[in-house]
Amino acid sequence: MKKKYNDLIASLTDKELLHHLYLTQIILLTISFILGWLLFDHLSYLNNIHFNDIEFVTVGIPLGIAVVIIDVALMNWLPSSYYDDGGLNERIFKNRNGFHILVIALFVAFSEELLFRGIIQTKVGLIMASIIFAVIHYRYLFNWFLFMNIVLLSFFIGVIYDLTENLAVTITMHFVIDFLLGVYIKFRRLKVDDR
Repeated sequence: MKKKYNDLIASLTDKELLHHLYLTQIILLTISFILGWLLFDHLSYLNNIHFNDIEFVTVGIPLGIAVVIIDVALMNWLPSSYYDDGGLNERIFKNRNGFHILVIALFVAFSEELLFRGIIQTKVGLIMASIIFAVIHYRYLFNWFLFMNIVLLSFFIGVIYDLTENLAVTITMHFVIDFLLGVYIKFRRLKVDDR
């Protein structure tokens, strides 16, 4: 199964890979709006996005940076096999400019947090939302460390949502993590290519 997945990823062009990335996020947004319409009165889950609350800066940004620092340290200390996702993250970020990485990170953070924290966690709880979040990141199912990592990260972000009751905080945190790791992957790859 893992070999089939890796072969599929290798067979995609960069353009096809980006197309699938954006299509996946559009599907998640569509699911969010359908479930939000069905499960909440007047899309009330959107009322939990408070960018006028300074916590999105004072909590979301520092916690996102802390997660990235820990992740980068682990990437440098652990065997590379622990972070082997079949090369997908590298393929997504290595040829993107900083602005495109920012757009990808913002789109992913918004669509995933809206669905997983704003709807799923609100309706079925933190543990179920964390497991579904991990499963939706299909490529991590083939690597025990990445799967454990994504479950713990999702659980941590979910706890932050429970504490702040503000999706803007978790959207910001998720954005910071994805953006900084995207930039790190791009520049780490450039350093390897220069050798």
